[in-house]
Amino acid sequence: MDTKRSVKVSKFLSRILRHAPEDLGLTLESGGWVPIGDLLAGASKVGMHLTRAELDEVVRSSDKQRFAFDDTGTKIRANQGHSTEVDLQLEPVEPLPELFHGTTTANLEAILHDGLLKMARHHVHLSADTPTALKVGGRHGKPVLLHVDAARMRADGHIFFLSANGVWLVDHVPPQYLRVMTPEN
Repeated sequence: MDTKRSVKVSKFLSRILRHAPEDLGLTLESGGWVPIGDLLAGASKVGMHLTRAELDEVVRSSDKQRFAFDDTGTKIRANQGHSTEVDLQLEPVEPLPELFHGTTTANLEAILHDGLLKMARHHVHLSADTPTALKVGGRHGKPVLLHVDAARMRADGHIFFLSANGVWLVDHVPPQYLRVMTPEN
């Protein structure tokens, strides 16, 4: 599959599995799973003809590991990033002492005032490393890197989750746990 097709399939899957399963007549099961046969049939009905081989390649080759198959290989889900109601069956975990969040300069003032909010998603997304956070922050403008004092948040009672693809999730990051990082820190 060429890169253009791979990106098109990945974006389609993200929209359906994270935000609009009803567009294909799908209902996300517990854990966010949908039967692959139902997904392929629904996609065909709206003119997006997908093969199982294409799904396999997108799941395997996604640099962010956005999608996963269940243990039986008969269901697929988005690992995180949902705006639609779903129980991802995540268990609380002890976070790394420090995590990171990439954003843009345009969002910085509001974040420093209100903290990181989940907005339309189920959780705020945090990264374990600065390169990943900067990449995320740079998608929509000049990136800014934020340090999150996850150890202090956890000590203060905040609950963290870890998605199957290594994205750290939390309901909210109040501003007192944030620090803008400069290149030397």
